Amino acid sequence: MKPKVKICCISSPLEAKQAISFGASALGLVAKMPSGPGPISDELIQEIVRTIPPPIASFLLTSRTNSLEIIEHQKTVNSNVIQIVDALETGSYDDFRREIPAIKIVQVIHVVDEKSLDAALEISEKVDALLLDSGNPNLAVKELGGTGRVHNWAISRKIVEQSKVPVFLAGGLKTENVRAAIDAVQPYGLDLCSSVRTDGKLDPYKLEAFFNEVNRV
Repeated sequence: MKPKVKICCISSPLEAKQAISFGASALGLVAKMPSGPGPISDELIQEIVRTIPPPIASFLLTSRTNSLEIIEHQKTVNSNVIQIVDALETGSYDDFRREIPAIKIVQVIHVVDEKSLDAALEISEKVDALLLDSGNPNLAVKELGGTGRVHNWAISRKIVEQSKVPVFLAGGLKTENVRAAIDAVQPYGLDLCSSVRTDGKLDPYKLEAFFNEVNRV
């Protein structure tokens, strides 16, 4: 099955329209982060969300770790998906089901070692999807995505095989390796940011090349 493609770090209504025109089925909108590319204001996220037509998914990337603060964040921007990029520290996933039952919850798992498999499978019981990335939340300045690094796809494949929910693959994906990534991991979806950009802006030539590779699957 051909995987879905999520283009992240969308920075304007024009970029949203561009990504959709090439075949993106989801767009990532990055709120305030401790590090990494693409953060924009909540006001701009809200503006972009208003332009995204159904059935395209609008992912709010939030680094907040309190469930009630995350719910408040979603209500501010009106995205239809929340991508939690750090571990939930306060509150529970039940809060989302109670307060915003129509909103899909995607939890990021930073694949570091075999322990990531256990964490992913435990959390998969509580969310709508997982997203496997290559950050390191244990650093002094947390890396919560956008690293451009590939992680251990063998661990990712095990997560895909055992997860009860769909799994997106992120981390260093580009035209040159996407076919290998799909073959190795068999993810439900792909997530990328910097590899389809030139000088920080979406590059239509890179987008076309990437989608051509995915469409050959």
